[in-house]
Amino acid sequence: MRIALFLIGFVFLLQSCEEEALYNKSFAFKGHIWEQKVKPSFTINLKDTTTLYDFIITLRTTTDYKYSNLWVFLNTTPPHGKTVREPYEIKTTYPDGSWIGKKTGTIVEHQLIFKRRKLPFKGKYKFVLEQGISEKTIDEVLDISLRVQVVKEGN
Repeated sequence: MRIALFLIGFVFLLQSCEEEALYNKSFAFKGHIWEQKVKPSFTINLKDTTTLYDFIITLRTTTDYKYSNLWVFLNTTPPHGKTVREPYEIKTTYPDGSWIGKKTGTIVEHQLIFKRRKLPFKGKYKFVLEQGISEKTIDEVLDISLRVQVVKEGN
């Protein structure tokens, strides 16, 4: 009984050490398939232009995902201005085929992290993700999420 209480307390302690998210949303893909026409969208209202933020995109796949990476286009629309479209690679495996990222059972989490970013305008920013490979569909993709957290001093 004491061990169980200790483990529960330890889990709560670990969770309290994690950075609190200013924004954390996920988009689940139907049937674990990301079709080219499906473009997950995330809208964030940022009120402070002096704060540093970490932006974390997390892609979750199954272990049956057959590619060593995934190219995505990140479309960013600021409160004032036009949309900027940038390509990014999310690597999923090392050259030897082993998984990059956190594997739990048959699920693997892959991350693309933009650390210590400032945004120039107050207001709503819209981020839209597109899959950027030549296939019309990508199988074994569970979901994709965007997490935004304030950088604490000293980090």
